[in-house]
Amino acid sequence: MSGLLNTIYTAFVRRNAVFLTTIFVGAFATEMVFDSGSNLIWDSINRGRQWKDIKHKYMSNGGGGDDEGDDDDDE
Repeated sequence: MSGLLNTIYTAFVRRNAVFLTTIFVGAFATEMVFDSGSNLIWDSINRGRQWKDIKHKYMSNGGGGDDEGDDDDDE
């Protein structure tokens, strides 16, 4: 066990720049994993109630809804 701790110390803690880089990379990775996991849980709980699940009912296949082709309001 002492050899493993010595290797970890030598690789990550001995130099301040490497130690700080390890902390920042670890924090970033933890944030990414937590964010992805919480999004998966949220999406599974709210399946069928979110815009991405129901927008096909309200959006037409033909376009963006900017009404460029309509000539009803020309006066």
